[in-house]
Amino acid sequence: MEAKEQKNGQLTKVRDMVDDIRVAMMTTVDEQGNLVSRPMAAMQMDENGTLWFFTKRTSPKVEQIDQNESRVNLSFADVSDADYVSISGTATEVDDKAKIDELWDPQVKAWFPEGKEDPELILLKVHTQMAEYWNSSSSKMVRFFEQAKAALTDTVPDMGENKKVYN
Repeated sequence: MEAKEQKNGQLTKVRDMVDDIRVAMMTTVDEQGNLVSRPMAAMQMDENGTLWFFTKRTSPKVEQIDQNESRVNLSFADVSDADYVSISGTATEVDDKAKIDELWDPQVKAWFPEGKEDPELILLKVHTQMAEYWNSSSSKMVRFFEQAKAALTDTVPDMGENKKVYN
């Protein structure tokens, strides 16, 4: 039971970091085998590690996901706080009006001029298989000091917490 509680706590940490950062670079594989990334706003990450994004039904990423076993990577970065999250998982397209209503934000209308009724509007649901995070609770000055100290003493700096979370 203790291992499950620890995993849940780490997944909660990942979810909190994703909520704070919100915009991810979503990486897929194109038809030539190239890794392709684009910014995507995470609308929600639930307690099970499932992330939700709005997208266009005919976007290249949807085709790339369909052609490459649904594998995606999401990277979140808050450079000023030295907080980073990488999530590997599988993505599926979801056309669910109730979920669209639940997640809708008026800012999304910039990409979907017809609003929630836009025929191009669908959701991408990403199931987290593994997440890794790096989190520094130290100020920039402390991080700089740690780096300088490590350089002078030939040691590795303590830059904060780094964990892998398997879902």
